[in-house]
Amino acid sequence: QVQLVESGGGLVQTGGSLRLSCAASGSIFSINAMGWYRQAPGKQRELVATITSGGSTTYAEAVKGRITVSRDNAKNTVSLQMNSLKPEDTAVYYCNADIVSYAHTASRRYWGQGTPVTVSS
Repeated sequence: QVQLVESGGGLVQTGGSLRLSCAASGSIFSINAMGWYRQAPGKQRELVATITSGGSTTYAEAVKGRITVSRDNAKNTVSLQMNSLKPEDTAVYYCNADIVSYAHTASRRYWGQGTPVTVSS
């Protein structure tokens, strides 16, 4: 069984910073891409950032220059450093990972439970 657990969400003022972390655990053989999505109230879930096992990254236009995704392959973790936060960044943030487990030969996408981020104006 594979689990993703996020941490680090909370309340911050406009212009502040937060760092989100996500740890994958369980019977993991390998992890391919990892990433972060967010879902604001009344809106669809949207991509924030992704990072491959080799470290290549992609970002949503709305967060470029303010948010940095990183990962530690040895620890099976992915992090999201968020700076210069704006009220429109308020959302529940979900991490995901494409994981090959010992139970399944094909890669599957797993999701964390989500961590809320609120940016006050």
